[in-house]
Amino acid sequence: MQRLQGRLPACIFYLTSERFSNGIGIEEDLGMAGFDYNIALTVFYIFYIAVDIPSNLVLKRFGSPWLAALITLFGVVSISTAFVKSYAGFIVNRVFLGLAEGGTLSGLTYLLSRFYRRRELVFRIGVFFGASTPIAGAFGGLLASGLLSVPDIGSVKSWRKIFLIEGIITTGFGLLCFLILPNDPGDTRLLNAKERAMALARIEADQVVKTYNHREKTTLKLILRSLSLPTILLTTCYIMLNISFQGLSLFMPTVISTLGNFTVIQAQLRTVPPYVVATVWSVTVCYFSYRIRQRAAVTLFCALLMVVGYAISIGTRNSQARYATCFLSLAGASPGGPLVLAWATDNASPDTVRAVTTAMVPGLGALGSVIAVWTYLPTDAPDYHNGNSLNLSTSCGICVLVALCYIYLRLENAKRDRGERDYRLQGKSPTEIEQLGYLHPEFRYQT
Repeated sequence: MQRLQGRLPACIFYLTSERFSNGIGIEEDLGMAGFDYNIALTVFYIFYIAVDIPSNLVLKRFGSPWLAALITLFGVVSISTAFVKSYAGFIVNRVFLGLAEGGTLSGLTYLLSRFYRRRELVFRIGVFFGASTPIAGAFGGLLASGLLSVPDIGSVKSWRKIFLIEGIITTGFGLLCFLILPNDPGDTRLLNAKERAMALARIEADQVVKTYNHREKTTLKLILRSLSLPTILLTTCYIMLNISFQGLSLFMPTVISTLGNFTVIQAQLRTVPPYVVATVWSVTVCYFSYRIRQRAAVTLFCALLMVVGYAISIGTRNSQARYATCFLSLAGASPGGPLVLAWATDNASPDTVRAVTTAMVPGLGALGSVIAVWTYLPTDAPDYHNGNSLNLSTSCGICVLVALCYIYLRLENAKRDRGERDYRLQGKSPTEIEQLGYLHPEFRYQT
């Protein structure tokens, strides 16, 4: 397992760092005005969302080579961005970027769920997603600023150098992923025969029905079964969390600009501390959740940090106080995403349901980014009262939904303890019982 842990964080950092370093000078060069950039981001997210679930089902069928292909394609599309000459070309480029990136993060989550037991997953997702995304937020902009100082490469100048160089790196890393990404504990080359048997035994011990590494056929019935009440509630939470995280990337620079007159590098440096704190906090919180085997209480606490942060940011115009609220809001949103995603994955079974769930939560959750793009508008700067008010409301909403989800799961577990779900086994064949997954009377929800 240790060998696996060293390989996935780099995938996520390469994919997320570009989100935070994209657009220095691009609007001016391509003649964008008004809401043109917002429209381009919306187009990206539409295709990102649309491809997520189908991509994970393909990953279930063909394994990690599909994920490596997506990462490679992501790099190729990024390279092509360096040569875009018009706004129309940029829109087309965003379409292909959404198609390439849409299945990557959800695919990595699904891949992790093949190797780790349910209770272990939250800490791994916390390390990979909770740490990699804030780190990318902290250093993505600095990386972009550094690349801008690189000498021009022919006709590739200014922001085009960022896409070209990062695209080349990502493409190379994607090709490397064909060799280093593990596929399945039963056939991975990372482990010897004894280690593979041990890995499979660990996973089997965590299953209600032993499948011996057999993956059921994907059916429409199982896909629709993924739309369970807990998954719907947690997907809604993820949408709300994404509004916050995306909004903060827009709000924080304006807060920093009110602290003084800074160069681009100086301003970027002042965005680093909140993300660094969020990184350490995310890993710590997810580890704590793993140790106490609780998701709801920890997620609720993170949501309350967001409530406090946004309440202060709305209630004051003091620049230092607003800068402090960025620490609170990021500390709540950064671990919130991994916690919610891990919680939903914990309670998804069998394998088809897990593949759809690990795609649906972050995939549909990207709707939050679309909402943030259209609520944190330039016309609302520098206070962003509308966007921050929305985030205060959604943070309160997360608290309510987490509480509802917890209550439902506890009640359902109690019913199974009393034998009120045993009827589901009557008249079922062994295959049908195997495919019951989270509906099995002996399955207990993670709360």
